[in-house]
Amino acid sequence: MPITRWSLFLTLVVLVICSSNINWGKEHWRTVLQVDARGYHAYLPALIIEGDPNFSSFDAIERIYTDDPAGVYDYRASVDGVHINKYFLGTALVQLPVFLAAHGFALITDQPADGWSKPYVVAVNLSAIASVLLGLWCLARLLGSYGVRDAHIAFTLTCFTFGTNLFYYTIVAPGMSHAYSFGLCNAFLLVGRRLALAPRGPYLLMLGALLGLIVLIRPVNGLILLALPILFDNAMQYKNLLSFLRNSPVYAVGAGLLAALVLSLQFSYYRWATGHWIVYSYGEEGFNWSDPHMLDLLWSYRKGLFVYTPMALLACAGLVVLWRHFRGVSWLLFFTVLTYVLSSWWNWWYGGSFGSRVFVEYLGLFALPFALALTYAPIRWRRVMVVCSIALILVCQIQTYQARYYRIHWSDMNKERYWDEFLRIDRLTDHEADA
Repeated sequence: MPITRWSLFLTLVVLVICSSNINWGKEHWRTVLQVDARGYHAYLPALIIEGDPNFSSFDAIERIYTDDPAGVYDYRASVDGVHINKYFLGTALVQLPVFLAAHGFALITDQPADGWSKPYVVAVNLSAIASVLLGLWCLARLLGSYGVRDAHIAFTLTCFTFGTNLFYYTIVAPGMSHAYSFGLCNAFLLVGRRLALAPRGPYLLMLGALLGLIVLIRPVNGLILLALPILFDNAMQYKNLLSFLRNSPVYAVGAGLLAALVLSLQFSYYRWATGHWIVYSYGEEGFNWSDPHMLDLLWSYRKGLFVYTPMALLACAGLVVLWRHFRGVSWLLFFTVLTYVLSSWWNWWYGGSFGSRVFVEYLGLFALPFALALTYAPIRWRRVMVVCSIALILVCQIQTYQARYYRIHWSDMNKERYWDEFLRIDRLTDHEADA
């Protein structure tokens, strides 16, 4: 796939250049790790450098790296009088290799080797880029298994990198969990597809390990398991997998054990920090199963998926092709369950974000019908898709720019404000543009 390889290389170059321009110059790096991202990253300095599961240095670190005391975000929860990290540690685990490289660099260059200085923040950015490139590579392989042409794969990857809020969560907010989940969820889908086509033990073991890591990053993303039926073309593939599981049950057991082993890292941390194996660190936050906001999550001007990521809506048109070539019902059922669960969280708009950030990890599932339509739909429809996609990439990039400077507000958007700001980049002041 020469065109796809070049596409991935150029995407890497663009992402690195954009990251360098936005985050690495002057004092801009200080704004990268904010709110949730700060909590995800905090595991690494606390556990690796300080060996402290209770984050005793929180106040001292915040005084050093936070200019505005009012902007301090406490990512800790209190359990039996001791502090623990509110968030799961999966994001930190994925960041660990680059964090260690940054720590070595800080030591040999006499920069603060405390886990929070500039080398570590750049490492977070590079980790996000690497995870997204992994996800795009896996997505390319997945699409290729459905007979999607090389040029169409490359175009699909470009559209979903630069025409969705994946770009924002790779470049502007790389410390959030979504770039990492995007990479791992697409790896899970690729391995699941290979298992559907040719059931083998190693694939099943890989699925178990990947599922454990996906849940360790963001527990609700364990829902990706329900997407597996989408990857089967026909009933015979189901029968082949069931036959394999009956004849080799050890692999199914092994997959479960691998998933449990990965998840045990979180429980081991809780035991170390509190003396308890199981802790609920979110306090009174939880799911309101009887009051989901499904329409708000998809269509509201506050955070609607299809409002701020219209590329996903365009992709849904490809369900007609998906329906014809394999089980489109599975796609719709998964999307319905996913939307119900995500919209049932007490804070259905998920705080400060650009668009509906909780769908970023599942963008590969939207790319699938999109790419199939590019390959199999009538030529007229394909031409319309290409024109619309190019326009939506432009819209997404403008809105990403607006979101960086809060013209698209992180929480308080409504219909009037949305249309008042729509594509109005002329309203950014010189001061904002230089920030």
